[in-house]
Amino acid sequence: MSDVSSTEIARRTGKNPGPRTGLRSRQNARLRHVPVTRRVAAWVAAMAHDPATSFKFVIGFAVAHTLLWTIILTALKSAQDVHMDVAEAYAWGQKFLLGYGKHPPLSGWIAGVWFRIFPVTDWATYALAMTVTGLGLVICWLIAVRVVDHRRALFSVAMLALYPIFTFKGFKYNPDLLQLVTLPLFVLAYLHAFEKRTVRAGIWLGLAVALALMTKYWVLTMIGAAGLASLLHPDRMRFWRSPAPWVAFAAAFVGMLPHLWWLKQADFLPLIYADDVYGGRTFLTTLRLVGIYFAHNIGLLLIPIAFAAIALAWKLQWWKSLRRRGLIGEFIASAKRPWVRGPNSGVFLTQARHIWIIQIIAGVVPPLAAMVFGIYMKTDWGISLFFLVPLALVALPTLRVTQMALIRLMFMWLAFTLIMLLVSPIIAAQTVRRDGEAGVPFAPKSEFALQLTEAWRARFNRRWAVVAGTTEVGEPLTFYSPDHPAPLTPREVWASGLTSLEAAKQLGFIGICDTKDLELSKCEAWMAENAPNAERLDLTSRRYFHGKAGPAVKWKIWIVAPTRPEEEDDK
Repeated sequence: MSDVSSTEIARRTGKNPGPRTGLRSRQNARLRHVPVTRRVAAWVAAMAHDPATSFKFVIGFAVAHTLLWTIILTALKSAQDVHMDVAEAYAWGQKFLLGYGKHPPLSGWIAGVWFRIFPVTDWATYALAMTVTGLGLVICWLIAVRVVDHRRALFSVAMLALYPIFTFKGFKYNPDLLQLVTLPLFVLAYLHAFEKRTVRAGIWLGLAVALALMTKYWVLTMIGAAGLASLLHPDRMRFWRSPAPWVAFAAAFVGMLPHLWWLKQADFLPLIYADDVYGGRTFLTTLRLVGIYFAHNIGLLLIPIAFAAIALAWKLQWWKSLRRRGLIGEFIASAKRPWVRGPNSGVFLTQARHIWIIQIIAGVVPPLAAMVFGIYMKTDWGISLFFLVPLALVALPTLRVTQMALIRLMFMWLAFTLIMLLVSPIIAAQTVRRDGEAGVPFAPKSEFALQLTEAWRARFNRRWAVVAGTTEVGEPLTFYSPDHPAPLTPREVWASGLTSLEAAKQLGFIGICDTKDLELSKCEAWMAENAPNAERLDLTSRRYFHGKAGPAVKWKIWIVAPTRPEEEDDK
């Protein structure tokens, strides 16, 4: 037998790089002792920094955010029916019209497509809302990488993921929430057009403007802010002398032509709705509402800013510095820690100027205009106007965003999300025990829809085609009834156009008046005029959640028999 050892043979054949006590063995041994959290942190940092993998990482992050927060919201809202705005969007989506009375059609179109794929259930509405916010996160990252480096871009996206608009406040899908997709798309197209200044870039910008306007006319605030930013930018003349802005105007007009035709045919109903509902306020009332608007939206923004400040200022073994400097001294040192003077290669100042100007104008001008023109300033109108704040902050050249700050913020998002995943069912149960008798959020409209569907089918053995009532009552019944009747809103000039009074009388309808409605007498008068021979009922519904009774809600019902044969019904 040969005297050559097996180790020597393996070394000669190249099957073993060396003895177990070599350099690689020591490296592997050290790697085995590295905590899992550090390995994950290193992986996150590598994925975020590498241009080849960062986009995939952001998509994965947005998908995880969407899935987790869909589960959280489904549990958190399990004792409640879907919000009226969501039910309204679903009702709009039953017909693909060029406008729906109150608003342009895009939110209804998307809801119509979504619920042809997913079942008409509560969880699907929260999935739709979180899908919108997830898409918004990805588009905001695409904006950010044009303004800052990849580390700062992901940091701004993590801040948005902790912004309540992208979590708790984003539970209801409506035109306001949908702007978190269409307005970031517009800003992205604007930055691209300002940089390239080509015909193709102008076409994309014009189409983005048209898409945003098809969501809600409120987007004119952000579009106007971008227009002012282009005029205030040092490179304004290069942009305005190029074909891009003029092609954008033409493309936007062409894209809006079908809706503009509908707007004229409908006698400008969305503008009438906006003026009737939100116009004509006194200065003092508007001043109070603007104050509430600012307090609400600044309060929401402070949450991700606080998380980011902790991530940026955190210091290892901070308790030693606290003993040495004291509480006030350590607080001042922590506040100064992320700020360093000098050039910063991670910020592209030309593009950053756009973000700063747009955000300042969009944040300040609309409330000031509301005070001047006496407009009711809803807090929800701020949903779409502050998504650039995180990017505007991380684009400050003197702010240093370290790799560990990014890792800390990502772990904060993960910890917060997992905690909410665990406690959301508990919060739902406690909310019912505390506020179950409060009324609207816990009104049993889904149970009521099933009651009325059974009553209609028992009488006529056919599909329930039309429900007549206020938006607050009728739209949820459209969502929850298996027949999904078209909503008819009496006394509303800006009706959706999904059906008409003439069609309702032919197909038959159920008229509903809420006994707690402040305009109950007007509702009863309309029913008496348009359903004089209807069958009258008084129904009461109540919901139970984990043994706790919700409010008992009473409705007055008018059942009008159909006159058209069933085969002629509009399905």
